[in-house]
Amino acid sequence: MKIQKVEDYLARGCGRCDRFDTPECSTTRWAQGLAELRRICLAAGLEETVKWGQPCYRHAGRNIAIIGAFRDSFVLGFFHAALMKDPEGVLEKPGPNTQHADTIRFRDNAEPAGMDRTVRDYLAEAQSYAETGQTAPRTTRLPDLPDELIAALDADPDLAEAFHALTPGRQRSYVINLSTAKASETRMRRIAKFREKIIAGKGANER
Repeated sequence: MKIQKVEDYLARGCGRCDRFDTPECSTTRWAQGLAELRRICLAAGLEETVKWGQPCYRHAGRNIAIIGAFRDSFVLGFFHAALMKDPEGVLEKPGPNTQHADTIRFRDNAEPAGMDRTVRDYLAEAQSYAETGQTAPRTTRLPDLPDELIAALDADPDLAEAFHALTPGRQRSYVINLSTAKASETRMRRIAKFREKIIAGKGANER
């Protein structure tokens, strides 16, 4: 089911799993904290909408923050996180492959109220970037390559030339995919399978 109202999200969930509209939905467990986060965002003067089945908050024509709920926590995630200064050190990376810390994570329904001032300050900072149209510079840092990929590139000049011609994002897609394999043999099989895509200039997830 596609959620179109924030009230439906808070009462029933995001609609993306079979726990939707049941007592097992994560939004049920974190209902109080999610409602408080919503109150803080609205009090900051943000425009409320729904994106990807979740409450999303905008300002000056730009996405500022989004609310999400999980079994073990609920979060306020910031867009354009590379700009955020994070003076309180409260931002976390949502996953190991995320480049920038962009998430304030809560594990107790009472936490948003206790962090009201901090959350408002972070929202105000993000709003200021939207108002001035400021964006973070595009990163060109290349990912660290797995040993198996380095060996394959050394042994195959055509593959090496094609890989280094890929955009950093496409290179990173292969590194992320290979890093999920625990065994070296699995990484080697994946590299062989990816060769045709790399030669074609495609990323790991492209058809």
